[in-house]
Amino acid sequence: MHDLYVGIGSNLGDRQANILAALQRLRARAQILAVSAFYESEAAGGAQGPAYLNVAAALRTELDAQAFVSFARDVELAVGRARGTRRLEARPIDLDLLVYDGAIVQPQLDARPYNAVPLAEIAPQLVDMPASNGLVRRRERGLRFDTDRQSEEPEVRLSLSRAGVSRVRRVVHLEIDGRPAVYNAEFSMVADLAADRSGVHMSRFAEILEEATLDVLAGANRPARIERLAEAIAREIVQSQRAIRADVRLRARFGLERWTPVSGKRGEETYTLVGIAHADESGTRRIVGVEAEGMTACPCAQAMVREHSMHQLIEAGFSEADARRALDVLPVATHNQRGRGSILIGVPEAQTDVIRAEDLVEIVENSMSSETYDLLKRPDEFFVVNKAHHNPKFVEDVVRGILFRALEMYADLGDDTFVFASQINEESIHKHDAFAEGFGLFGELRAELRSGSHEISKTDLATWLRTRPSKITIAEEV
Repeated sequence: MHDLYVGIGSNLGDRQANILAALQRLRARAQILAVSAFYESEAAGGAQGPAYLNVAAALRTELDAQAFVSFARDVELAVGRARGTRRLEARPIDLDLLVYDGAIVQPQLDARPYNAVPLAEIAPQLVDMPASNGLVRRRERGLRFDTDRQSEEPEVRLSLSRAGVSRVRRVVHLEIDGRPAVYNAEFSMVADLAADRSGVHMSRFAEILEEATLDVLAGANRPARIERLAEAIAREIVQSQRAIRADVRLRARFGLERWTPVSGKRGEETYTLVGIAHADESGTRRIVGVEAEGMTACPCAQAMVREHSMHQLIEAGFSEADARRALDVLPVATHNQRGRGSILIGVPEAQTDVIRAEDLVEIVENSMSSETYDLLKRPDEFFVVNKAHHNPKFVEDVVRGILFRALEMYADLGDDTFVFASQINEESIHKHDAFAEGFGLFGELRAELRSGSHEISKTDLATWLRTRPSKITIAEEV
């Protein structure tokens, strides 16, 4: 392994986001050991364009110096730097190798304070802090103004349960089932708002997200699990927004290798990973889950078609026994739905790594009439349709199946484990969708299965997360 230091700069577009995106992509081939603060300086040495934002980062990698420089050029292109950018042109990202295995490789580093100042912050043993003469300024995460309209008293003194931002998109580096990769993620971040405050600082949410991402990059030996990243953000919202409580939801699309059921064609199916965290003065709670698509065949319509077919076969001269045997063998027609199922699991910190995204996908897909595929050859298409029509499911059946399979797959987990399941079917012959959900502690569900009697009061998601007593619907969660 080789230890190295890099300088990362940007002076086009969202400079801070560009630097964060570069750091995320560097994680594909290197461990990030430390990241400096942001430093701002005017374009120097005849360079063009607006002021640069720069950081230094300490990395560890198996790549030799030449291979790392090549990898760095790929990172620049991925973040948005155009091929053939001339040396002094403005650019969205610039990545320089400064030090490799203790040797300074960047010529005249002392004459480049925009690289030397950030480097001196995290590696004072390698370079002295140069005199920047005010040309390089340590930059606060956001602009600071005396005016704070959000903290003033509102015209109507009523508290709000949730105020914040949604659909904030970021590229994040996550670990899924032990495999690190870069994902496009979407965040929702909300906080309670007291009656004596006009509003929350909306821009601060994005700032918190970037700071939490940097903390994860700098402090972890491996990428964060999705629920841990959500937890770190929720905790920071409570502290920085002076909120009573905060909720963070993070969704990231990820792929799993799959083979078609008959032709054996390899492909990658896409699923959604979900992380939810709640924070308040008593601590934090988080939960992780997945969304997966499949199909269902309607049992009600199929029963009517079967009954009608039975009468027709008997009228055509078949005995009742022969007609029944034929209908048992043949798939009976019915209408189908595209289904979207989800499962969320909450466990203590010590058992977090037991929950694997691939296992959760299997639970959801196997609870529907059939899994589906992006690529299907004709034999595969027959297999899926035939399987679904021999395995009809109501939307309620799917949710019960998800809950039961979770209890079976995680039979070793304690009664305090929480599970939430939902299914939405996009109806083919109706103009509405069908929906069902179920939830509870493993202990509550196990007791209901043993007794056969209805457990009137099961723990819902809001209660388990310790958010508020009212139930959270599927529309809010997934």
